[in-house]
Amino acid sequence: MRPYRLTILIILLMVMSGPAGAQENIVEVPKARLNKEKKTALSYLEQESTVDRFGKIADRIWNYAELGLQEFKSSALLINTLEEEGFKVERNVAGMPTCFVATWGEGKPVIGVLGEFDALPMLSQKGRVPYQDPLVKGAPGHGCGHNMMGTAGVATVIAVKKSMEEHNIKGTIKFFGSPAEETVISRPYMVRAGVFDDVDAVIDNHSSSNMGTDFGVSGNALFSVIFTFSGKTSHSAGAPWEGRSALDAVEIMNISANYLREHLHFTHRLHYVIMEGGEAPNVVPDKASVWYYVRNTDGRIEEMYDKIVNCARGAALATNTNLEDIRVLTGIHQRHANRGMAELIQSNIDLVGMPEWTDEETEFAKALQKELGKEEKGYPVEVSKLKMPSGIQVGGGSSDVGEVTLVAPTATLRFPGGVPGMIGHHWSAVSAYYGSAAWKGLNTGAKVMAATAIDLFTSPKVLEKIKEEFAEYSKDHPYKSLLPEGAEPPLDLNRELMEKYRPLMEKVEY
Repeated sequence: MRPYRLTILIILLMVMSGPAGAQENIVEVPKARLNKEKKTALSYLEQESTVDRFGKIADRIWNYAELGLQEFKSSALLINTLEEEGFKVERNVAGMPTCFVATWGEGKPVIGVLGEFDALPMLSQKGRVPYQDPLVKGAPGHGCGHNMMGTAGVATVIAVKKSMEEHNIKGTIKFFGSPAEETVISRPYMVRAGVFDDVDAVIDNHSSSNMGTDFGVSGNALFSVIFTFSGKTSHSAGAPWEGRSALDAVEIMNISANYLREHLHFTHRLHYVIMEGGEAPNVVPDKASVWYYVRNTDGRIEEMYDKIVNCARGAALATNTNLEDIRVLTGIHQRHANRGMAELIQSNIDLVGMPEWTDEETEFAKALQKELGKEEKGYPVEVSKLKMPSGIQVGGGSSDVGEVTLVAPTATLRFPGGVPGMIGHHWSAVSAYYGSAAWKGLNTGAKVMAATAIDLFTSPKVLEKIKEEFAEYSKDHPYKSLLPEGAEPPLDLNRELMEKYRPLMEKVEY
């Protein structure tokens, strides 16, 4: 398509999706009932001691700020909390020491709740400070709110258990402690290990600056892969002809990949970092490695990945080096959120509503928005409405929740606590996901998830309809693992970074 024609098409789409079109796009959902079973769960979560308990847990995980597959303190804290409440916990799930599954109850239905607790590198920041001010310069930080998400999930299943006990509700509630979501690692290995085989429906959650949910296909499928080249050392000036530079292979691979972008479908995203490239300029490097994220739609991801592998092979051939290793860390699908689950979550969003923000919380939000050059409007006061999918799949992040959506009916609740206008994977998000507003957000999220889980336990017809929708969808979207044969979780990932920063972070606990 010619550029001017594409521009006209984009303008038309923008016009069509304006206020009037957006209103027509809203999905009406049945009004949720506040029955006695929900009242028990919500009453527990509304207690001041409960809000304080789980808020402090979230803040402790925020302080730990542990990177993926190194979340030993964070997972232990959540496990201990669940075991104190009578849950049976399986550790070291799917070969990952920080992965666990907590279970209470027996028999059908089996309802699952997902939770994450890993941080991001380089984002250390003081909480509720509206300008950049790291706790430990260069250290990790919770720039995606995972300190709130695992905690909200744990609060949810405990609240549901209390209601199940009081009202003799039959079934099983499970919490899936899922490490390393920021590097989208744990869920494909959990699915491969059969962790979700007996689950009837799954409730996912993610921190946000608003409260809502959605359904349909979103995000990007992804391959995370490290390419390692080996060459031959020599004196860089005295006898460079005797050497074979592995770094040259990495650089030529990157050049090839960048030229390839012109011929990739516009849905693609591609990024990389050089992990190893030699230790001194006067020695030809005999080893070098580069870490790639290859992203696209489910239908295009494997073809694109094969083209990137060819770039690596060509680089090795051009430099007379060896492509020593292609290490796939993970491979994941796009999200395929279930409509019935999203409608049920939305009905309970409307039931629970937004938290009330204090003047102090609003002042912080406005100060952070001012610092970022955003509209100074504070926190939101209204929930989002459920809308039909746009049908346009371009760009966006990736999440290994996508794996779960293809093996069990799943939808994601976005709960508040973040500041509108903050930037994800940025110091501003780390600042926002700590303290009282974050506590309120995760507590509100737990209420919605608990109410949704109770509906799934107590309304067999609703659950059956959701499962039928999923079964029909699965006919055209069967699950296929993208993990190559022999792939194992990269347990060494982030180990050196945490060993470097953990002692420094422990000295300045906030």
